[in-house]
Amino acid sequence: MKDRKHGSGFSRRDFLKLSVGAVAGSAAPRLIWLGNGLAAIPAAGGYILVDTRKCQGCMTCMLACSLVHEGRENLSLSRIQVIQNPFEKFPDDVTLEQCRQCVEPACLEACPTGALHVDEKNGNVRRVDADICIGCMSCVNACAYPPSRAIWNHEDGHAQKCDLCVGTPHWDESGGLDGKQACVQVCPVGAISFSNEIPPQKGDEGYKVNLRGDGWRKLGYPTE
Repeated sequence: MKDRKHGSGFSRRDFLKLSVGAVAGSAAPRLIWLGNGLAAIPAAGGYILVDTRKCQGCMTCMLACSLVHEGRENLSLSRIQVIQNPFEKFPDDVTLEQCRQCVEPACLEACPTGALHVDEKNGNVRRVDADICIGCMSCVNACAYPPSRAIWNHEDGHAQKCDLCVGTPHWDESGGLDGKQACVQVCPVGAISFSNEIPPQKGDEGYKVNLRGDGWRKLGYPTE
């Protein structure tokens, strides 16, 4: 949907009423504000959640991500990032950083060509069309969460980001909201999960969750 300016006769108050009604009645896609103008896009239907205290830093998810999307194992091409800091103590020595499928995606707003778009046919997942991407890196720079969740593919010369495995030409499984996500499937300790619920959008609350069961207490891990 193209931006509508405030002089169009459709007020911000009217739009807010429409948004709330759509959410409450589930009669239309959930709508959000984007930028200063009136630009409504539907919220994504799926999200990747991680447990940083459960992650062992094995990077299996990173290798699987690059393999199913690019056909080769390259940590630099992974759309999920495991970051290790040997100078920190548990639990700050390892963290998982995944694309948030933001409700208000700054990366999408920054893209000048529409390469980064909402895929309405696949649950409104925020995706990058590599054929349209001009390599300006605006999306990479616009992401407010370091490291940027929009990844620069230095080998093929385009931006890319998590698409919840909607587009995985090198995997014989169906991805997306009704399918599987490679990182979730391969994590040996179950530190990554998929959810259809919109996480809180402030900070990491809701995206970094507790996936540890009672068995982890026996290993000396906190379970709360």
